[in-house]
Amino acid sequence: MPASVAAIRPPTLDEVNDAASRLADVVVRTPLVPLHSYKQDATIQLKPEIHQPVGSFKIRGVFNAVAALGADARKRGISTVSAGNTAKALAWSGQRFGVPARSLMPKDAPSAKIEAVRAYGGEPILVETQEVFRFLKEHLWEAEPYAFIHPWTNRDLMIGHGTMALEIIQDCPSVESVFIPVGGGGLIGGVGTALKALKPSVRVIAVEPEGCPSLKASLEAGRPTTVDCNTICDGVAVPYITAEMYRLLADLADEVILVPDDAVRAGVRRLATRNNMVAEPSGALAVAAALSVPAKERGIAVCIVTGGSIDPELLAAILK
Repeated sequence: MPASVAAIRPPTLDEVNDAASRLADVVVRTPLVPLHSYKQDATIQLKPEIHQPVGSFKIRGVFNAVAALGADARKRGISTVSAGNTAKALAWSGQRFGVPARSLMPKDAPSAKIEAVRAYGGEPILVETQEVFRFLKEHLWEAEPYAFIHPWTNRDLMIGHGTMALEIIQDCPSVESVFIPVGGGGLIGGVGTALKALKPSVRVIAVEPEGCPSLKASLEAGRPTTVDCNTICDGVAVPYITAEMYRLLADLADEVILVPDDAVRAGVRRLATRNNMVAEPSGALAVAAALSVPAKERGIAVCIVTGGSIDPELLAAILK
């Protein structure tokens, strides 16, 4: 990691507990639900964040980050960069605080996500995918007139995501491994840090699509690395790990599992047909990864089903 780039300071447990109080009347306290098995094997539990107000876990971190802004900063408006779910959460939060919210999004983002942003009162700014990542990588957001919520490196965002760990440990104190999808790293940065503080023995398993293994490649290279991305999992299709996030994620992840798109599709089908849960491909990543690990190795496991924003046409094609 370049010496000029400071590593992200991990969230503290006190900060996560404070965020849980702040979010008490905002987020749904999602229950743990057994992954349906004809063998009545309940060793895999699902954390269905698809039931949050915006259909994904993003509301936890985004709302917490927006709430942490000063009133004057919020009045300028709020903005972010997103493949869809962060933009939805930002628009929802903007509506709650009565301030404008706009998000830079890839023009080929799922139409269900783009339309949802508009429905929540947000403004999607649609550009080519490479422009989205250039905006982040070159820190062009620093000239953004609105208060900018970075989708990965914002500490208040990670702290909000960490509230999920409190619920997991409360509901399943015997948990041995937690499978967490990784895009830019904000989710695992928050949840993984809080999990390790609450129960140091728990294994934090990072999950990436085989077609976009930016964390795996970075850990193998010993430095932040950029990869090509070609995956059905648009929600985590982030081609690089930032220098700020690299050390935090390297310290947190006990293992990284790569999942091929065919296994992701199978995960979407299984959740839909056996657990009656509609998950987007990124939302099925953790389940697909857990099913690839022998039961004795994973132990009592929790899989975060991160989101359910999937275009109906894609869902129909997968179910067929």
